[in-house]
Amino acid sequence: MTEPAFEGIYVPNITPFKDGEIDEGSLRRLVDHLIDAGATGLIPCGTTGESATLSHDEHIEVIRVVVEQAAGRVPVIPGVGTNDTRESIRLMERAEQLDLAGYLVVCPYYNRPSQEGVIEHFRAVSEVTDRPILLYNIPMRTGRNIEVGTVVELSRIPNIVGIKDAGGDINETMSIITRTSDFCVLAGEDHLLFSMCCLGGHGGVMASAHVLAGEFLAMYRSVKDGDLAEARGMHYHLLPLVRAMFKEPNPAPAKAAMKLMGVIDSDELRLPLLSVTPACREDIAGVLHGLKLL
Repeated sequence: MTEPAFEGIYVPNITPFKDGEIDEGSLRRLVDHLIDAGATGLIPCGTTGESATLSHDEHIEVIRVVVEQAAGRVPVIPGVGTNDTRESIRLMERAEQLDLAGYLVVCPYYNRPSQEGVIEHFRAVSEVTDRPILLYNIPMRTGRNIEVGTVVELSRIPNIVGIKDAGGDINETMSIITRTSDFCVLAGEDHLLFSMCCLGGHGGVMASAHVLAGEFLAMYRSVKDGDLAEARGMHYHLLPLVRAMFKEPNPAPAKAAMKLMGVIDSDELRLPLLSVTPACREDIAGVLHGLKLL
């Protein structure tokens, strides 16, 4: 067994906006905050980065700023997937000019392709780059599950090296882990990080890790080192934060937390997403106070 291509805690970073436009200053501060807090790597332009509301030019601008500010301190693995294979390829081709560690590519959404269509989509995308690719399975949003057999088939493509598993089905996760080799499995559901790491996962892509990324990483390392009691305690310590971060539609709570902590200037989102309600903001502030972050 070789070491997985990616392991640890990767933060799918928010995209700060101000007056409807990308707030570059806040984005740069956010990158520094996440790296200083202990994030293993950054994933701009994913679900949490509101990729669905970004133009291709904005995608590239956000990725460029994150890469520039990270300055090689951590790997950057942007989301480049769409529900149009040709558009995904065009976006990836534009991103190829940047210093990236790989790509996160979501299962095509809305179209509801067959499993063979899913395989051919990822095969076509994989041929555009020599960089490693992480599959992204999130059927709640896409309307199509990447089935275990499909993951196994795709894992045979040399530069498809792992999956962000937000399927929410532990049985499928176990099957992926046992039926693949040298394939990294990252938790995509924050509350399942501890469970998936105990089953042999390699870390996670955690929106909640905008806050206390280092503590999520310490939990993963405790599992890896076999200290399950320590890891379990950290899981329950962080669980109120995880619940607060998903009390309302993601990424509104993450943006609210970063605004409360002074990392970004505005917690503005683009429609159809809205900022958190006053009640949710109060709950988030209470959790942050409890963690001694405010």
